[in-house]
Amino acid sequence: MYDLLTSLRFDESLERLRTRPSPLLLLGYHLDRLREAAVAHEWPDAQQALDYDALLHKCQEAVASYAGDAPASAFKIRVTLSRAGLLTATASPVKPFKIDPTSPSFSKPLTDSATLYGPAMTLFVDPEPTPPSGLFTSTKTTERTVYNASRARVGLPSLPTDDADVIMYNSQLHITEASEWVTPPLASGCLPGVLRRWLLQHKRIREAAEGELTKSRLNPGDWVLLFNCVHGCRLGRITAS
Repeated sequence: MYDLLTSLRFDESLERLRTRPSPLLLLGYHLDRLREAAVAHEWPDAQQALDYDALLHKCQEAVASYAGDAPASAFKIRVTLSRAGLLTATASPVKPFKIDPTSPSFSKPLTDSATLYGPAMTLFVDPEPTPPSGLFTSTKTTERTVYNASRARVGLPSLPTDDADVIMYNSQLHITEASEWVTPPLASGCLPGVLRRWLLQHKRIREAAEGELTKSRLNPGDWVLLFNCVHGCRLGRITAS
């Protein structure tokens, strides 16, 4: 059995941003994601259990219950929703943001020098395609088999790391994950991410036309913009091996 999943960030520094004055990054968008996934999976009990106040309470409760050795002001919050409608959230500390987490989306690095936002992530291209698998690639769940297999093929651990990632593509060689400034269309099997939605709405990225993003266009040294609601936007470069 699997649960629906979304991950977001609690960070006190976000309250200083005029465009996102809340310590919970895009919480309303995460509610939408869970609702849409519950509908797609045909889970009526999960649909009924969801509302903004319940999700907000679970996230706040997860932060308040953190009992680490040192105080923290920023957390990754992992939220799951079961078929029966059980909503849970856990918090683990992360480094606080020092800048607007969407700032790298304005960057267009053209040289070999380090980025303004720290070292670039190392990006590997999966040697094999990953065909879209219906609900498990169009919605985010705790069933991560295809993603773990892709990471394993390039020698990465199942749990994501801060310094490396893998670019996936489907059987037609259309890029599906590790989004760029031109993001793959949902029809390719790309996960409809929360920060992806925000970046599209604010015209920081655009959705690719059919056939525009393919494996043949990926070259060692290419820059890629990656983003999620825990780490914000980050820059990466495709490695030669």
